[in-house]
Amino acid sequence: MESTYINSAWSLLVPVVAIGLAVITRHVLFSLGAGIVVGALLLTNIDPLAAIIHIAEAFKGVFWEDGVPNAWVFWKEGAPNTWNIYILLFLVVLGIITSFISMMGGSNAFAEWARKRVKSQQSSLLMTFFLGIFIFIDDYFNSLAVGNICRPITDRQNISRAKLAYLIDSTAAPVCVLTPISSWGAYIIALIGGLLVAHEVTGYTALSAFITIVPMNFYPLFALLMVLAVILLKLEIGPMRKHTHNAHNGQLFSVDRGTPPGSIEMQTDRQGKVIDLVLPVVVLILATIYFMISTGADALAKDGKPFSILGAFELTDVAKSLVYGGLGGFATSLVLSAFRKLSAGDYAKGLMNGLKAMLPAIYILVFAWMLTSIIGELETGKYLASLVKDVLNLAYLPIILFIVSGIMAFATGTSWGTFGIMLPIAGDMAGATEIAMMLPMFAAVLAGSVFGDHCSPISDTTILSSTGASCHHIDHVVTQLPYALITAFIAAVGFLVLGFTESTLMALSASAVTFIIAIGIMKIISSKQ
Repeated sequence: MESTYINSAWSLLVPVVAIGLAVITRHVLFSLGAGIVVGALLLTNIDPLAAIIHIAEAFKGVFWEDGVPNAWVFWKEGAPNTWNIYILLFLVVLGIITSFISMMGGSNAFAEWARKRVKSQQSSLLMTFFLGIFIFIDDYFNSLAVGNICRPITDRQNISRAKLAYLIDSTAAPVCVLTPISSWGAYIIALIGGLLVAHEVTGYTALSAFITIVPMNFYPLFALLMVLAVILLKLEIGPMRKHTHNAHNGQLFSVDRGTPPGSIEMQTDRQGKVIDLVLPVVVLILATIYFMISTGADALAKDGKPFSILGAFELTDVAKSLVYGGLGGFATSLVLSAFRKLSAGDYAKGLMNGLKAMLPAIYILVFAWMLTSIIGELETGKYLASLVKDVLNLAYLPIILFIVSGIMAFATGTSWGTFGIMLPIAGDMAGATEIAMMLPMFAAVLAGSVFGDHCSPISDTTILSSTGASCHHIDHVVTQLPYALITAFIAAVGFLVLGFTESTLMALSASAVTFIIAIGIMKIISSKQ
């Protein structure tokens, strides 16, 4: 019997429990687990035994999809959930690479090299910011790569891991959603292209529509500007100020919560070289880009389509490419380690330490994926989307779509899932009212989705940003939240003006003025604390 709680206000209870407990208790696994239990009970009409079976199925679904209900014979039907498996494998490989680099002395050598050239906190933060923009291919890759490259430098400058996580998270998704040649851009272009055809819009191609949307995508644009302002003006507000103060005294993360995920502290007396860190990372980056294009090209050929870079990124297998790129980086670190004369015991220790460092992140991701699956079954997103249909005044649609998309991404922990649900709804609403408002409404959905994803403790990109920075996850969530909310208000002003004027320039100007005022207020608050 189908649950009576599906697609109802009760479905909101699951994210409320998970997110509320995460904020109150600051124990992420416990909070995610509580949300999973509540969701399973709702899906089974409060049948405890059926709920336990459903939880087992949700766990199995992380690794195996479309299988039979009996978990003991799951291999007889279905197929591996390759996306999740590859992401977990990439985390393990990255942890091992980082472990080997540390064991060879590469991290210390790079930190020493950077110490002579990056002579201030501000310059190390600017380097992190620009590297985050430069690595625009994929947000997962961005979060982990930038964190592992920059963490030795920011640690040396006594910059808190929470601030590093904020810089990583607030550049990764915003850059990806603004760039057509990225996994995000290709996915969005594919969605928009189908909607334009469905509504017989001929004035734009999918790519030109995406580019037209970019200056209307206010949240990502001002999120990037906010990061730059935080760096240049030293805007320390809310919990971030405490973490910054602690970092100045040598406490880079909350030591009372133990070692954060992704942290690998290995003492070594080896005289490593900068190349021990740089070369594996460069090979990882180049190999990942190559395999993203290669897997996309294979998919194009399979569909009988001509090759193009944009087409390849549209059909690329991001997760598989990350694993292949990671294996390339791992092989490079193995070759370099041979020159450092590591023993068999060193290799075993490196492998175990790399795996151990990533286990906390893996646990959180698995729980988050289980919760996301249960939220999807409860159709929480559809319920939230249905609330939009009651809006009658067309001018308010962009700001309402921005808010609802933000709530949905926050509650479900997925911006891509929100894109998939809300973009068609925005297209249908524009088609039924004013077709000229379609692109502004698309922009509102994209911006709201990134905003909600930034705030959500169950978002996988937020989790990976914490992992890349080796920061306790809940510390990252609570320190980033004030900046995200302020940026969201700035974006909301733009969407309100956009709805009433239908002028991108006026909306951008309104948001820019609001941004300047907000920065001034933040500077005053920061200086008085």
